[in-house]
Amino acid sequence: MPRKVEISHKTVIFSVFFLLFLWFLYFIRDIILELFVALLLTTILQPLVDKLSKIRIPRGISVILSYLLVFGIFGGIIALIVPPLVEQTANFVAALPGYLSNIGVARNISQDVVNEFLVRLGSLPGEVIKFTFSVFSNLLAVLTVLVFAFYMLLAREKLEDSLGFFFGEEKKRDIGKLIDTLEKRLGGWARGELSLMFLVGLATFIGLSLIGIPFALPLSILAGILEIIPYLGPVIAAIPSVLIGFGISPLAGFGVAVLAFLIQQLENYILVPKVMEKSVGVSPIITLVALAIGARIAGVTGMIISIPSVITLQVLVKEYFKIDTS
Repeated sequence: MPRKVEISHKTVIFSVFFLLFLWFLYFIRDIILELFVALLLTTILQPLVDKLSKIRIPRGISVILSYLLVFGIFGGIIALIVPPLVEQTANFVAALPGYLSNIGVARNISQDVVNEFLVRLGSLPGEVIKFTFSVFSNLLAVLTVLVFAFYMLLAREKLEDSLGFFFGEEKKRDIGKLIDTLEKRLGGWARGELSLMFLVGLATFIGLSLIGIPFALPLSILAGILEIIPYLGPVIAAIPSVLIGFGISPLAGFGVAVLAFLIQQLENYILVPKVMEKSVGVSPIITLVALAIGARIAGVTGMIISIPSVITLQVLVKEYFKIDTS
């Protein structure tokens, strides 16, 4: 005789409200994304704001000075590298078939595969540039993120008082500790990853320039961007450089391969331990899965926020469920 399953009114009401809550989160997904990006920006700028505040600069002015310094440097770098990057990338895409022909690759691979490879390779810097300009073209979203981050940084000193007002004195310390841990993890990862990407890109640019490899700028930027992908990123980034090197001469090809190997060893044994020593990393397999899911859901934006999202989930799970997520 089949068992009769009874569903209480409380279960039905809870399910309805839960579905409404999920719908509400989806409805305000843009605001949640802006808040999350603002939180990430806050964790990056927090140490600089604290240092300026310690020398008796008012916190509001410290935040504004941090904004001007960081975004001034960022905007200057973009203004300097974008024009030569576009030019060298176009020349690189046009010249790559010739380098492949010099090493006999083009004769063994169908033209369709070569064209697809060129399209994918040539579109990567363009996608990054397109994303950068799309971010700055959407001034409302950018201003919203900056305003959110500004007030987060401004109110950080009085955070404990605000937590006590909303959650009570008993929960204030626990939530404050959770926020401190989240800031440390997110800020440490973001600053460390940006530093690694810059250092790897710079080392690649200097090395390729010394060897005499053309198109050093787009190749080094590619190496810096792919630094975010563990293990596979440096290998993928080295392939175009090695192909061009062998297209010039066997000596140049082996020189580029040795350069890529040395930079990877420098990264693994010196840069990563020193730069990331204050942040707790995410395992490579989780990083790869998070990047793939982020790219599938929201493209470049999804990839950028995928690792911070994983770090946030790790902190929440470890704090509330006491599970080791490392």
